[in-house]
Amino acid sequence: MPVILRRAIEADAGELLTLQRAAYVTTAQLYRDPFLPPLLETLQQVAEAIRSEIVLAAVDGHRIVGSARVRIEGSVGHMGRLVVAPDREGARLGVRLIKAVQDHAPPSVRRFELFTGALSTRHIALYWLLGFEEFDRRCSDEGIELVYMGRDRT
Repeated sequence: MPVILRRAIEADAGELLTLQRAAYVTTAQLYRDPFLPPLLETLQQVAEAIRSEIVLAAVDGHRIVGSARVRIEGSVGHMGRLVVAPDREGARLGVRLIKAVQDHAPPSVRRFELFTGALSTRHIALYWLLGFEEFDRRCSDEGIELVYMGRDRT
């Protein structure tokens, strides 16, 4: 059975939070910081994101194996929390999720933006391949250099 991409529902919040924490463990190790915001997010915050943002879930049978979000502010869609189950990395789910979350954004969204840590070279390379370009670098409150990338909607 192929992986299906669908809008997340509030009942998915617990599984999405578990997936998110599993996916961000390697990122936390890379940055030597177990207190990254995705690891500190609460069940209530995930449920609120599902209610207020576009949150997609990649579902394989009864298991959520990936997710992505986009928060709309005017004509900009802020993408985030792109996660893939560690045992599914390399299966192009991230690419599918990025494209699908952009497709789910309303036509009023003319630009998509996201950020990732400067040490996350695989993620940066993926975003470049998908047409994103770097437009800024800043340090987070935790002292991590963040790379901001964007692409216009085509």
